[in-house]
Amino acid sequence: MSPTFRSLHNANYRRYAAGAVVSNTGTWMQRVAQDWLVLQLAVNGGTAVGITTGLQFLPALLLSPLAGVVADRVPKRQLLQVTQVMMAVPAFVLGVLAVTGVAEVWHVYVLALVFGIGTAFDAPARQSFVSEIVSPEDLTNAVGLNSASFNAARIVGPAVAGVLIAALGGGAQATGWVIVLNAVSYLAPILALRGMDASRLAQVEPSRRSRGMIREGLRYVRSRHDLVLVLVIVFVVGTFGLNFQMTSALMATQVFDKGATEYGLLGTFMAVGSLTGALLAARRPVVRLRLVVGAALAFGAVEVVAGVLPSYVAFAVWMPLLGLSALTMITAANTLMQVSTAPALRGRVMALYLMIFMGGTPLGAPVVGWVGETFGARWTLVGGGLITLLGVGVATIVYLVQEQRRQRVLTPVGAPGSLFPRVWDDQAVARARK
Repeated sequence: MSPTFRSLHNANYRRYAAGAVVSNTGTWMQRVAQDWLVLQLAVNGGTAVGITTGLQFLPALLLSPLAGVVADRVPKRQLLQVTQVMMAVPAFVLGVLAVTGVAEVWHVYVLALVFGIGTAFDAPARQSFVSEIVSPEDLTNAVGLNSASFNAARIVGPAVAGVLIAALGGGAQATGWVIVLNAVSYLAPILALRGMDASRLAQVEPSRRSRGMIREGLRYVRSRHDLVLVLVIVFVVGTFGLNFQMTSALMATQVFDKGATEYGLLGTFMAVGSLTGALLAARRPVVRLRLVVGAALAFGAVEVVAGVLPSYVAFAVWMPLLGLSALTMITAANTLMQVSTAPALRGRVMALYLMIFMGGTPLGAPVVGWVGETFGARWTLVGGGLITLLGVGVATIVYLVQEQRRQRVLTPVGAPGSLFPRVWDDQAVARARK
């Protein structure tokens, strides 16, 4: 089997990946349909889309620490089946409201928040469950393939949603049918999880309930300067740069005067680059911290250019580069957080990662939406890219200073060292802290 797809030799992983493809396709369909529904219902479309996105990701900011503890204490296979239902129900309700013609903007706001609660508990369990399905040597590959699966769905989902919405009339009722399809798609991962061979899953002893479990995870991350740098980078990029769901809608409608089909195609073009980045990540045997930093800087520069492109065609052609740089950074950051974290703390560490990565969106989305309404849609990309470059640059400089101080303590005079290590030595960290 090709090294790119070596994790697929695992039957449990094949089931897991197949269910994820179906569910992710439905999720991307709903993202397009939900934004289009808000644009149909709201007077100030850009601001309303920003509020909807913010509400959907707000639970990740508030509940991720608790969700991480739950992921470490509850068998993840059972927990994930529950979270699929938690996401399917609000999607179905919103779809029915839109189909029946009674949906209002506040309905979308409330149901986006409820959907986000399910997502907040699903994400850390799903991220850390991969290490129970595949062997340690296949974990990096599996994380890359998960991203490839997600972005393959991202290619299909927006295009299918755009075509369906246009074919069904382009109005609010058309978006409702697409959202209902997403609700049905959650059956696929539920069936996949139930069909797994439990005897072939890694037996990870659930953490016992104790006081200070969240603080324990925070102390672990604080002792790791490399993980802190990753978290700062994903916060800056996730808050101000990765608002494609909103910026693409504003660029398509306000700048290029296009409809639902063209808006959906922008997501597809971007996903081509994202899928390429994910497949490259699956082939990469080792992830270094310098890759996270370099990809984040490249993403910021590419996003600035995207904001000044003159035409819809040029913007669409540029989208694969935006997707490639973004996905490379996301996959590298995700992999580094998982492979260099102790298994007993992985759920809490990944919850913190997702809280910062996804939770930054509620802070940035309304601001980016306001910028689009006030200064024009182009500034949502130019501003996001410039802030990304500045934030990543400053964070990296601070990290390098900290590393130089640490290496003066740990490294004998004349011994070679690296400012961007592959994986930190936890024992060395403990010695340094003493």
